[in-house]
Amino acid sequence: MPDVVGIRFKPCGKIYDFELNGIEVKKGDKVVVESELGLNIGDVVTDHYTIDDKEKKLKKIIRKATEEDLKQAEENKNLEAEAMENCLERIMARGLPMKLISTEATLDRKRIIFYFTAEKRIDFRELVKDLAAKFKTRIEMRQIGVRDSAKIIGSLGICGRELCCKQFLTTFEPISIKMVKKQELVLNTSKLSGACGRLMCCLGFEYGDISLEDITASENETISLSEDVEATEMVERASDAIIEDEELLIYTSSEKQSLSQQTESQKSKEKRKRWPLRRRRKKFRQKRNHNQ
Repeated sequence: MPDVVGIRFKPCGKIYDFELNGIEVKKGDKVVVESELGLNIGDVVTDHYTIDDKEKKLKKIIRKATEEDLKQAEENKNLEAEAMENCLERIMARGLPMKLISTEATLDRKRIIFYFTAEKRIDFRELVKDLAAKFKTRIEMRQIGVRDSAKIIGSLGICGRELCCKQFLTTFEPISIKMVKKQELVLNTSKLSGACGRLMCCLGFEYGDISLEDITASENETISLSEDVEATEMVERASDAIIEDEELLIYTSSEKQSLSQQTESQKSKEKRKRWPLRRRRKKFRQKRNHNQ
């Protein structure tokens, strides 16, 4: 039963278990470990404990971080900035439809990772050749989602505070329209979508009593409301229907009839406004010919 500690590489990042390997460390220490990306410096965020799973393969801590390691990490920031600038230049030169988010270099500079977002798959083979010829090291391109992009860049939410994923969230839980309906919130796209364009993570904070199996969203419920026009119209129609139902309770039967006639005339006017200009001209000519 090996002794392990929890190590985090980025603020609000995931915590990974590493075997102590006979090295005495405590919470708050910086250590050098061999991660899946390469040699990196991590922060010890949990005290050591013992795990019962003997078959689980854990990587070991190499050493405590020295002054040379910390100095090297600071120098790597200059390399990351240079790689970011050069990569942006090559992306514009080759006209690739991608957005570069950040760069990350390993402690030993044997690998540079570029994180980017794109709407579809990108053929970046020529871009990798350009970067490899420039920096003489291994180049890795990683496509991430819009939620991960918002977590890296950071921003302010509609509440005026920094994004939750930038402050304390380590993982992204599934968020669905069902959460909004259960909490009886206003179905307004501008208030439901976060900086990433997806449903805000805070919609699930007061929905923790229900198991995740009950809130697993379908494909239609997890779409981006700010990007999908049909979903936006669906939410707006649902909100209008709710308002109309509440208002109709006040009116008498005669007032209901006048209200329905008024809404029908408004709908016809709105429908005519949405008609193409060519179709409206054709309709006008037909009406004029009929009157003549």
